[in-house]
Amino acid sequence: MSVCVSRPKLNWRERIYLPAIVGGMAITIKHLKNMLLGRTKVTIQYPEQTLDSEMPEHYRGAPALVRDTDGRVRCVACQLCEFICPPRAIKIVAGEIPPTDRFAKVEKYPAEFDIDMIRCIFCGMCEEVCPEQAIYLRKDYAITGFTREEMVHHKDKLLEIGGVMHGVILKWNEKK
Repeated sequence: MSVCVSRPKLNWRERIYLPAIVGGMAITIKHLKNMLLGRTKVTIQYPEQTLDSEMPEHYRGAPALVRDTDGRVRCVACQLCEFICPPRAIKIVAGEIPPTDRFAKVEKYPAEFDIDMIRCIFCGMCEEVCPEQAIYLRKDYAITGFTREEMVHHKDKLLEIGGVMHGVILKWNEKK
């Protein structure tokens, strides 16, 4: 069953549309005047100006891997971040630490660690689930690349952009 809705009857002022056009032009002129007098900031000049100083504390950018102060990778390849990632953007291939190594108790290290930045939704779940604080979200909003292959960040690139993180590292703790 269809319902017929009748159009409202317009008076002569509404039919000529002149008041609506004048009202729209008044708003446009007001915005132009405020912009010319410097009362309104329209945009930032992106390559020269950035928002780095104005980023909120809770901002979540792209994920990165970190090293400890001795240059070792903090990741133990537990693959929790890979399992928790909703869009399946993280791929980890674990390698074994040789039994003769001093840190053989750790057992694994990430032989390969890839994050597909095209698939990443910057949710922060990988950072929350990591038991070793090896992955964190940095305050970077300019993640670009010309090809899809450039947007897959491999272990070396993730470690390069992540840098060094200071603090307690559970996996290297001798008492653990």
